[in-house]
Amino acid sequence: MMRRLLLAAAFLFAAFPAFAVNPDEVLADPALEARARALSSQLRCMVCQNQSIDDSNAELARDLRLLVRERLKDGDSDEAVINYVVSRYGEFVLLNPRLRGETLLLWGAPIVLFLAGAAAMVLFVRKRGGKPTGTPLSEAEKAELERALKRD
Repeated sequence: MMRRLLLAAAFLFAAFPAFAVNPDEVLADPALEARARALSSQLRCMVCQNQSIDDSNAELARDLRLLVRERLKDGDSDEAVINYVVSRYGEFVLLNPRLRGETLLLWGAPIVLFLAGAAAMVLFVRKRGGKPTGTPLSEAEKAELERALKRD
């Protein structure tokens, strides 16, 4: 019984995300640390590219986490920190790109594709709907069908 309980607890805790922030990186001020973690979760690791710097163990991600914390300690606002990192690494460093002219296609493409698919389905259903399929029965087939129905 105890073994099952431990196994269940292990599976439960395995579902929580593991963050890569090392204890020596954590700021003493809990409010600043919370801001740093929030900002780090918005920035892409340039090595892993599919993780935030908060989740990545890469050396560059560690450097970026330290940079974010340093800028926050210096009194920068969240927006100023993000702008500083973007100025150094480009818009790609943002996990959620900003809505701008260059990213309009990125944000609008799913909507356009959904609407095009819905329109295609409506046209397909309208084109197919109501039209009989196959060929009409011949007079001989109609007569045979009537005879078969009268027998029952």
